[in-house]
Amino acid sequence: MTFVPGLTLAQRFHDEVLAPLLARHRPGLRYAAGLLDGGSELLGLDTARSTDHDWGPRALLLVADPAEVAGLRVLLDAELPARFLDWPTRFRGGPEVRLGVADPAGERHGVQVAELGGWLRDRLGFDPRTGIGVADWLATPTQRLAELTGGAVFHDGLDGALHTVRARLAWYPDDVWRHVLAACWTRIGQSEHLAGRCAEVGDELGSRVVAAGLARDVLRLGLLLHRRWPPYDKWLGTVFAGLPAAGPVVAALGDALGPGAWADRQAGLVRALETVGGWTNDTGLAEAVDPTARTFHERPFLVLDGGRFATALRAGIADPVLRARPPLGAVDQYVDSVDVLTHPERVRRVAAALLPE
Repeated sequence: MTFVPGLTLAQRFHDEVLAPLLARHRPGLRYAAGLLDGGSELLGLDTARSTDHDWGPRALLLVADPAEVAGLRVLLDAELPARFLDWPTRFRGGPEVRLGVADPAGERHGVQVAELGGWLRDRLGFDPRTGIGVADWLATPTQRLAELTGGAVFHDGLDGALHTVRARLAWYPDDVWRHVLAACWTRIGQSEHLAGRCAEVGDELGSRVVAAGLARDVLRLGLLLHRRWPPYDKWLGTVFAGLPAAGPVVAALGDALGPGAWADRQAGLVRALETVGGWTNDTGLAEAVDPTARTFHERPFLVLDGGRFATALRAGIADPVLRARPPLGAVDQYVDSVDVLTHPERVRRVAAALLPE
């Protein structure tokens, strides 16, 4: 089978199979369709390797009336063709997999059918059509926001509801953006001196581990500064490298994580941090901060002192309640468990537990 990008395959599957089928059997049906429910193809990053699971002719079909869901599932199960563009339209896999492996003998097809509001609450823990509060933003992992605002919409026959949702989730309000950026800089400020201290006592492994953690924070911060939702780690470097201004930071972090000694590691980290410090000033979200490195107290380690940027950003927050919160940021800045972040009810419980009393 010849590989085609998953979004292209899904668009054609909708246009050439799903839409005509619905027009024949459910004329007048109001629905929205797209691909927004996860997968590398939503970011345009799928390859032939991606086809080994959760990949194939598929689509998300959303309706306004929950009473229509069961009947549509039965209809599609009976009427979808066995193959499309030589790809099986059915999948096999147990209950622990999202979709499974494309297989002509599979027990399920690749069209997910759901009522729009219920699907949104299942994916996010809330329905953006009724408003998005600060707690909603901060309890939503950026990977999930990347999925819902990425991917594609093939048809929006629900009075534009799906386009409205995507527009509302496009980016943080400025105060929330400041808070999340401040949390990034706080994390950096708390650990940027540790790589040097590890190296000073001969712990090269520990120094490299700290440097790698800082590099991850720099990538996430850089994407947030460019209004891009950071994806999960598999695609973090790829998406960051696609930023127009990424080249110097990619090169600097390559030095920081390369085989060189501590001096090379520190030089790379400093160049990367100075660059994203300048990017922070460029947003205009806070008073400008001098983005040049300095020694850590009286110790011979160069740092940017990320806390300075965090303080400036927090001072720019207009909402006094949000400004008073500790700089924890969004939930995926302090939680990295997949088994938490992929379950909105768990994410929201964790985030709610950390709200000020």
